Amino acid sequence: MIKFFLMNLLLSFIWVALTGSLFYSNFIFGYLLGFGVLWIMNRNETDQRYFYRVPKIISFFFFFLYELIKANVQVAYDVITPKYFFKPGIVRYPVNTTTDFEINILATFISLTPGTLIIDISDDKKAIYIHVMYLKDEEQFIRTLKTGVERKLLEILR
Repeated sequence: MIKFFLMNLLLSFIWVALTGSLFYSNFIFGYLLGFGVLWIMNRNETDQRYFYRVPKIISFFFFFLYELIKANVQVAYDVITPKYFFKPGIVRYPVNTTTDFEINILATFISLTPGTLIIDISDDKKAIYIHVMYLKDEEQFIRTLKTGVERKLLEILR
């Protein structure tokens, strides 16, 4: 998988060198073009993980960007208005992760979202304690994290 990623980066740099314009948009276009070339060349290979993970990573990026903007708008609205809408609470969030790396990445992405903060991870590594700034329904918050961030992140990592 690393081999395909490095070849894709090499193809992107070759594209940038051939076109002569060093812009982010040109590099991204070269990356996507290289991804398509590699995918066509390696359709019969047994290891296809790279070609399934890259679209999942891109969709996770846009999903997390949307969640980040939504949370920022909610916090900014609460700061600007004279009435406070927050209802803080602490949630015990059971995780389906198996390794320390998965727990760390999940906790990092949860903490990056405004209005949430990781307080602790249980000793058996089966739960994360999260301080939530806008907690209306604990079960709905857990369900949203399970079907959103955790599911998409574990699809990428496994």
